[in-house]
Amino acid sequence: MKIVDEDLLSRAKAHAIEFLRSLPERHVGARADRNELREALAEAFPETGEPPEHVIETLARQAPRGTLASAGPRYFGFVIGGSLPVALAADWLVTAWDQNSGIFATSPLASVVEEIAREWLLDVLDLPREASVGFVTGGQMANFTALAAARHAVLRRAGWNVEDDGLAGAPAVNIVAGAEAHVTIHTSLRMLGFGSRTLRAVENDEQGRMRPSALRAMLGKLEGPTIVCAQAGNVNTGAVDPLREIAAIAHEHGAWMHVDGAFGLWGRASRDRRSLLDGAELADSWATDAHKWLNVPFDSGIVIVADSASHRASMTVTAAYLEQTTGAERDSVDWVPDFSRRGRGFAVYAALRTLGRRGVEDLVDRCCAHARRFAAILGRDPRVTILNEVVLNQVLVRFGDDDALTREVIALVQREGTCWLAGTTWHGMAAMRISVSNWSTTEEDVERSAVAILGCIP
Repeated sequence: MKIVDEDLLSRAKAHAIEFLRSLPERHVGARADRNELREALAEAFPETGEPPEHVIETLARQAPRGTLASAGPRYFGFVIGGSLPVALAADWLVTAWDQNSGIFATSPLASVVEEIAREWLLDVLDLPREASVGFVTGGQMANFTALAAARHAVLRRAGWNVEDDGLAGAPAVNIVAGAEAHVTIHTSLRMLGFGSRTLRAVENDEQGRMRPSALRAMLGKLEGPTIVCAQAGNVNTGAVDPLREIAAIAHEHGAWMHVDGAFGLWGRASRDRRSLLDGAELADSWATDAHKWLNVPFDSGIVIVADSASHRASMTVTAAYLEQTTGAERDSVDWVPDFSRRGRGFAVYAALRTLGRRGVEDLVDRCCAHARRFAAILGRDPRVTILNEVVLNQVLVRFGDDDALTREVIALVQREGTCWLAGTTWHGMAAMRISVSNWSTTEEDVERSAVAILGCIP
C-alpha cells in the first residue's frame, strides 16, 4: 500500500470541494433516513477488503443524502457554527501530519502552537493572562475539566487530596447552579463522582438568568466546600447571568465560581456585546467551544482556569517515560483529560491569526445582528410570538401560542429544506429555537429563511 496515494487523496479532495460548493444552495436537511443509509452502506464484513477508491466513492455518494448542511449559511440548529476556510485547511493539515499532541516530545509544533493560541485566547476574551488553557473535545469536556480543577481546589482548602484519596470520606462539596444550567454541567457532575442529584438549583428570572438574591440566600445556608456554576449564554434565550454580582457573592462565601460560556463567552470579543459579560473576568474558571462562534471544526473545546496550579494538579500524570522535556516546554497532557489526541490548537491558531481581534468581533456582531433581524421579520406576523430578549444569537419563536402548531411548523420547516432549525421546550412551552452561529450567513440568508418559516405556518 502506498504511503502517499495521490489519486486517492485527490478523489477525497474533489468530493470535499464539491460538498462545500453545494452548501449555499442545497437542501439543508438530510434526504435519507436510517434504513435507507444502512441499505446503501451495510454489508457483510468483507473477507479480503475492497479497493480504497471504492470505499471513498461509496461514502461520498451518501453525503448529499445523509448529512445536514450544518456547515452552511442557513443552518440554525443547536448553536453549531461552520468552519472558516482557513480553519478547515489547517485541520486537513493536522490529519495529514498525524501527530500525537499529548506531549512536546511527540509534536513540538503542536505544543508551541497551543502555547501561542492560549495567549491569543486570553487576549481576545480579556481574561486573566496568567490563566492556564486546555484544548479538549468540546463544551462537555471543558466543563468537566474546569470542575475537576474546582473540585481539587475546594477540597484542598478543606485539607483533602481528592486525586490521591478519592471522594470516599471526603468533605461534602456543595454544587450550585442556575435552574437552567446546561446538561453538560449535570453530566460533568456524574463523571466527577458527585452525582447529578447533588446539584442545588438557584431560581432564575424569566429569561433564564440566575437571580443573585436567590444565590445569596442559598449560599447563606450552606457550609463547607462550594462550587458555583454560572452561565454565559442560556442555551434557549442566550441570556447571560449577572456575572459580576454572582462573582462577588460566590467569593464572599469562599466558593469557586465557574462560567459555562460554550458560546456566550465569545461576546467578550465584541465591544457592542461586552457589557453583557461584565464581571466574567472575576470567575475562577471558564468553558467555551471554538466550534461555535469561532467557527473552527469540531473537537475544539477550550477550558480556562485562573488557578493554573489547581488545573494542572487535577489533570497531570507522571511516569518515567514521559519525562522528555526541560520543563519550559508545554506538555498538553498536563491540562486535559486525554493523552493521545489530535492537534486541536492548530485550527484555533489559524482562525485567530486570520481574523484578528476585529475579525472575531465582526463575526460575533454579525451573528447577533442576524438574530435580531430574524426576530424583527418573524415578529411582525401576528401569528408569531418572540419569547426572548434577543441579546446574543438566540431567537425563541412560538406560533399561535399553541404547542401543537409550533411543533408542526418546526417539522414542516425541516422538511421544506430552505433552512434547518430545531425545537425546544422552554418554561413549559413548545418553541422553535433559531441559533445564528455561522460565519457565512448573510442578510439574504436570514430573509430567505424567515420567508420560508412563515410560509410553513398552516
